[in-house]
Amino acid sequence: MNTAVHVDHVTKRYGEVVAVDGVSLDVANGEIFGFIGPDGAGKTTLFRMLVTLLVPDAGTATVLGDDVVRDMWKLRRRVGYMPGRFSLYPDLSVAENLDFFASVFGTTVKKEYDRIAPIYTQIEPFNDRRAGALSGGMKQKLALCCALVHKPDILFLDEPTTGVDAVSRREFWDLLGRLKGEALTIVVSTPYMDEADRCDRVALMQGGKVLAIDTPSALTASFDRPLVAVTTAKRYEALKVLREIVPAESAYPFGESLHVVGASGGSVEQLASDLSSRLSAKGIDDAKVEPANPTIEDLFIARMSAAT
Repeated sequence: MNTAVHVDHVTKRYGEVVAVDGVSLDVANGEIFGFIGPDGAGKTTLFRMLVTLLVPDAGTATVLGDDVVRDMWKLRRRVGYMPGRFSLYPDLSVAENLDFFASVFGTTVKKEYDRIAPIYTQIEPFNDRRAGALSGGMKQKLALCCALVHKPDILFLDEPTTGVDAVSRREFWDLLGRLKGEALTIVVSTPYMDEADRCDRVALMQGGKVLAIDTPSALTASFDRPLVAVTTAKRYEALKVLREIVPAESAYPFGESLHVVGASGGSVEQLASDLSSRLSAKGIDDAKVEPANPTIEDLFIARMSAAT
């Protein structure tokens, strides 16, 4: 079986709110598949259905060939799940949390030590520390160990790097790369667009819908409009001027610069020349306008604008 996850027109509602709206996709065995999108995009609700915690209102989904509704109890033993909110027992120590989760699945930390060793060795010196007293990055590593201790066949990580520092984020993704090397299928969600490049394929989600699915490089290559970066000390004034020229969603802050997307079919050179002239005429003489390479964030904003 080459498909680890198959989702077919899955929908979930909370009253009048459609949290997941007819989503269909496949995740291949052994890949890191990322769901990229802001809070409220539907990522957590979709994950909860895939790990059998919620029942879809419509559509079907299978994980490792098992139906998420009909084969719920069978599937739960094969899945590792790390929810977005820290959900371990804060008053138990690191070792006590691990022992508890291992016992739930009828195993022990000693028996499964080799599987969790790459992560566990980083927190093992703090075995006697209460989980609630750990730093954000250490909490995430402990939660990952608890999700892996029963040797799952697939791992679902819901926003695992939210709220941790940049170094811990990088370390966490390095750990996921090691796990992928052991042929473990990993499905991860994140609101950080820059983390898309750490995935084999990604699905861009917004408003409960999937906007696009492909490899990160293929997605950025599909960006078909001229894009320039504007750098100036007068960022706020420049942004107001730019939004008088192009739609608001086509001019937005991007790091230390402003990104501006031109009309389809136009040239980057002409867009840069026009913007330089208009900014200069408004007294923004220090503006540097130059071509920019599109990122996942640029594509996401473009697709989101087209979908609304």
